[in-house]
Amino acid sequence: MKIIDKYIIRNFIGTFIFMVLILSTIAVIVDLSQKLGRINDSGSTAYSALTEFYPYWSIWIINTFLPIAVFISVIYFTSRLTMQTEIVGVLSGGISFYRFTLPYVWVAIFLAVSALVIGNIVLPWANIKKNKYEYVHMLSNSKKEEYYKRQRIGSQISPKEYVFVDSYDRTEKLGSSFVYQKFDSTELKKQIIASSFNWNDKDSTYALMSVYTRDINKDKTEKLNYEANTNLKLPASPDEILPEEYVAETMNTFELNEFIQKQKAKGSANVNTYENELNNRLSGPFSTIILTLLALSLSSKKRRGGIGINLAVGISLAFVYIFFSQTTSTFSEKGYVSPLVASWIPNIVFGLLTLFLYFRRARS
Repeated sequence: MKIIDKYIIRNFIGTFIFMVLILSTIAVIVDLSQKLGRINDSGSTAYSALTEFYPYWSIWIINTFLPIAVFISVIYFTSRLTMQTEIVGVLSGGISFYRFTLPYVWVAIFLAVSALVIGNIVLPWANIKKNKYEYVHMLSNSKKEEYYKRQRIGSQISPKEYVFVDSYDRTEKLGSSFVYQKFDSTELKKQIIASSFNWNDKDSTYALMSVYTRDINKDKTEKLNYEANTNLKLPASPDEILPEEYVAETMNTFELNEFIQKQKAKGSANVNTYENELNNRLSGPFSTIILTLLALSLSSKKRRGGIGINLAVGISLAFVYIFFSQTTSTFSEKGYVSPLVASWIPNIVFGLLTLFLYFRRARS
């Protein structure tokens, strides 16, 4: 490894760490100042938030915006090298622009692999800790009402079984107007109707009240039965049928893959949201490499305006990238495009832009 490689790697990593520390500190201070009233009203304290919430929230925000932090870091320190004519000296010394790029790529790959490990294994664990505190102490009144409100359930829980509930309270574990149906191909074989139920966590059963059971025999005759109370065991709990909004982000990739397959079998309407989460865990780290090369291509040539104009262009492109990614994710959740396309199309578009600018810079 040459001296110039060590110099670039040291500058790259040093600038990136400084940028992450500054941005995460500012983010924590701003977020805490906005939510301090809710925290105090909920019976918690700023110290508790700083120890029980923000360390895990910082992992989330750093991993989420890591490609953008890398992009701005490369723009900044490469522009500084350009303004001091260090890049001109390196290239004049016989080192090609392609060879000059190698230390950038090495660091970008290291950061991408780190983000891949954190996003797929560490971050889901951190999200469990983060959400546990947030949903108790930091939600606004409107968000709390939305989260805790009674909701309808209508889902396929196995290839032959369906459950419908008119109203379910996820905190009290109570539901009303329960209907269970079991089919053989397209023919209804069993139906259970109950006025209400309690979910029993201990033995994983539905405790049904005022229960009417209808069994349909092969000869089309029916058997009707009434019970005041009965317990019913099904292959899915109410929370699995109606998962909480953040459930995907609290699972590691292996758990999320298995969860998605179950949700597909149940006919869940939220499958695209879960698949977006899964695909973003793979596409996000890859974008680190693309944005590193894009930043190098933009900032390695001296231009009027210096570091200021390069940072302005870089920050503008970073916002375009974020907006583009959010737009495609929204389209995917609405069913307009597949989650795979939605997650990767920003990388494809910016990848093509990067290739164009990179080779143009290399030939100049």
